[in-house]
Amino acid sequence: MEVGLYTFGDVGKDPASGVSFDWHSRLTNLMEEIELADQVGLDVFGLGEHHRPNYAISSPPVTLAGAARTTRNIRLTSAVSVLSSDDPIRVFQQYATLDNLTGGRAELMVGRGSFIESFPLFGYDLKDYDELFEDKLQMLLAIREKEELVWPGTKATPTVNGLGVYPRPVGDMPVWIAVGGTPQSAVRAGMLGLPMALAIIGGQPRRFAPMADLYRRAAAQAGNADKARVSLNVHGFVGEDSQRAADLFFPAQKAVMDQIGRERGWPPQSRAQYDASIAPEGAMFVGSPAQLVDKILGLKEDLGFDRVCLQMAIGIIDHKEMLKAIEVLGTKVAPELRKAG
Repeated sequence: MEVGLYTFGDVGKDPASGVSFDWHSRLTNLMEEIELADQVGLDVFGLGEHHRPNYAISSPPVTLAGAARTTRNIRLTSAVSVLSSDDPIRVFQQYATLDNLTGGRAELMVGRGSFIESFPLFGYDLKDYDELFEDKLQMLLAIREKEELVWPGTKATPTVNGLGVYPRPVGDMPVWIAVGGTPQSAVRAGMLGLPMALAIIGGQPRRFAPMADLYRRAAAQAGNADKARVSLNVHGFVGEDSQRAADLFFPAQKAVMDQIGRERGWPPQSRAQYDASIAPEGAMFVGSPAQLVDKILGLKEDLGFDRVCLQMAIGIIDHKEMLKAIEVLGTKVAPELRKAG
């Protein structure tokens, strides 16, 4: 099993210490975190694209390129790229460039995103949400398929008559589809023979088993059974002591979820709700190495994933504590998961 991390590069005030982190300090710390993740043997590190003042990463490929020359083995990916409001040609070129910088370690994860700021920012109408993603995904895959692009053009994309798109990636650069709770998205990923990143940020993870089954059935029906891969993408944090890990993660995680809640009409998160969510059947993966290993392996049979990625930096967590958590994940959790298959 592959084990990795992803983050959105949160900025703001640490609710525990009161210390503020701006874009510069967060990105500086992030480079050290990615380097350590590589050194302790984690398989992948992903960065999400956001266009909000509380996140430092609006351009994942540029940020990942910053870590490209100081890492050796870890795969570098977006998590996600909001393809609906971007240009598929430029997205491909950026990640193909990253792939060449890293000798074939780049991946691209595309999705429709959980925030809407990019649509008005780049001149798109939110009512075209689905059509934009579908058209641009098909164009992106056509670019990856052949060096010279022949594309008929759509409402969302231009006509291209046999022009080359460069550079080409070192190998067959993976393109993952990020899926939340929409069955149609799982079916689309399976039909296209693309790996699926299943994001679970609420509820009971086992209830997503039908989504994973639907994906695999769609892949099999399309003749893509051998291409089916599932990544479990979840919120989590690990520490040597389970109670301390839970206590460290809670203030930052609550601050983020409460802010989103104010925007979307959710009530503030209580500690009791948080404790329920980190319990064995809850959506968050927080605790000691043994607790994380048990929880992940307990879900593997139901969901059939072969990669798990934790978003450990939700909100502002002390950098030294984050480095400790990355070391524990790489040296104590990942080896046990790989040993189990």
